[in-house]
Amino acid sequence: MANSTKRNGKAMKTAIVGMGPVGMILASHLQKAGCKVAVCDNDKIKINLIRKEGIRLEGTIELRSSFEHVYGSIDDLAAFGPDLVLVCLKTYHTEASVQQLSTLNREGCHFVSAQNGIDTEYILADALGESKVLRMVINFAGNLRAPNVVRVTFFNPPNYLASVDDSAAAVANDLAEKMVLAGLDTRVINSFELIRRSWEKAILNSSLSALCGIGRLTIKEAMEMPNTVEIIEQVIQEAVEVAGAEKIYFEDDFIRKCMRYLKKAGDHFPSLAVDLINNRPTEIDYFNGKIVEYGRKHYIRTSLNLSFTNMVRAMTQKMLKGRLRQNDWRAAANGPRPPLAAPCFLGIDLGSAYTKIIVIDSNARVVHQSTHQTHNRERIAISHVTEALKEEFPIAYSCATGYGRKTFSGADIVKTEIYCAATALAAEHPGAKTILDIGGEDIKSIHCDEQGKVENFYLNDKCAAGTGSFLTEIAERAGIEIPAMSDLASKSNFGKELNSFCTVFAKTEIMKWIFEGVPLEDTAKGIYLSIANRVAKMRLAPGVPVFMIGGVVAHHPYLPKLLEQRLGATINTVERPQHQVALGAALLAKSFYLRNEEHEKEPVKEGELT
Repeated sequence: MANSTKRNGKAMKTAIVGMGPVGMILASHLQKAGCKVAVCDNDKIKINLIRKEGIRLEGTIELRSSFEHVYGSIDDLAAFGPDLVLVCLKTYHTEASVQQLSTLNREGCHFVSAQNGIDTEYILADALGESKVLRMVINFAGNLRAPNVVRVTFFNPPNYLASVDDSAAAVANDLAEKMVLAGLDTRVINSFELIRRSWEKAILNSSLSALCGIGRLTIKEAMEMPNTVEIIEQVIQEAVEVAGAEKIYFEDDFIRKCMRYLKKAGDHFPSLAVDLINNRPTEIDYFNGKIVEYGRKHYIRTSLNLSFTNMVRAMTQKMLKGRLRQNDWRAAANGPRPPLAAPCFLGIDLGSAYTKIIVIDSNARVVHQSTHQTHNRERIAISHVTEALKEEFPIAYSCATGYGRKTFSGADIVKTEIYCAATALAAEHPGAKTILDIGGEDIKSIHCDEQGKVENFYLNDKCAAGTGSFLTEIAERAGIEIPAMSDLASKSNFGKELNSFCTVFAKTEIMKWIFEGVPLEDTAKGIYLSIANRVAKMRLAPGVPVFMIGGVVAHHPYLPKLLEQRLGATINTVERPQHQVALGAALLAKSFYLRNEEHEKEPVKEGELT
């Protein structure tokens, strides 16, 4: 171990940039092999968890590791002075990080592209020099179970490793020895064999990653259906023809071996599919996109690869446009964050389905807005979110509200969501009003007086009928995607609603509509009508404006229009409807902080204890 893990008598300093599944698996094993390992990622929540709890691997590989050197940026990593930097970033992040990586490019330091796809190593080589760059073809994978926990789904040894121009063979041999020592069998090859192996892996990934993402299929599901198997085989055939034109040759039965290999794959989603399903950018340009690019170079038609590439690009573009519309100042300014007016204040709305977070500065400007799924196992994660925010913003005071406020101990004060909603609306819309808040588990009708204070409020009965969870479950049973639901309903003249407000019976009624052939747009309209009629039965104060907030209105913009027709009144919507309660909590945090500050400034009267 001493020879293979030391350089010039010292433990080799190895840095892992990018703490996705690949990065965490490599970091854990190189630590096990005796390297001095530093890990780096710009996700503050993940980095905080790794600092406190380390990294845990589960599944095919079981391993726990803790790390002394944990960094939140590549700039901070420079102080570590690594001898070897393993780049485990997504390819679309690599180009943006090359300039920072170049600050680590001192004498004797080498870089390894531990990434999937074709030509990923040249992103680094073009900026850092070919003699400084190696490429590893990874033959293991995993999925994140938590920010610092990886479920390793498979390892099909060996991995392959090579210097891009064969000048750093000694570095490749050292790293391969460490990998083998730690139990990750890795074979050193030359640069020409590296090209063939990287194409081989990319062809396997390209064969079904996009298909699984678009079709929401696991690899096992895709390989069990003759229709999809035929598509997969044709995608591989196109890629093999393009590779041949590039003088990259495979054995005669290569396609047959690929199909046999894929049939043995587990019931999990490939990495690109996970990104697509979760509305994240993908590496399609270095998978199917590269096959298309090289096909054009040789005038070879790659119709299926082109189709998958363009479909994934279109879906990603739609997702990015949606994010721009939903974001706050980031969408409007399309640039850097405005200057902060310290101190800042944090509002946390722990809802039954989602936790909403708002940070405002001392001028009450929103400087951060985010949404996180609420699960019991995520309570710790939310505390890490708040810790990360406190590192990024000078937060002086915080307020928790919502369904889970009493279980959250990380806030300075706790207030009801009714009080917070009234506070948020009073700031922008003073005067008497009724606030309709449709959340995940209940519907609230909040009446505010001329001063904006809560005068009275009403809740629906102890049933989730008409709430966000009801809507989501019924839409899912009907086969309607939530993002498309409002648009579908707006095209319908349907006038029938669901008779039952019970989720169980409503699902049965929806199935009856499906069997009767009711079109999707009519089904969507009928679901909305049932909710509108449910809300209309709640008490509304006459003669005052009605404002609608909550996650339902944020994702179902057609619903307020139906409510206007049903109530015969204008329904006003607001900016950030899903985050209004969190905004109110942040405003209350500011108010209580200033009140305490003023109290502390008051002179002590004679005779009072100090």
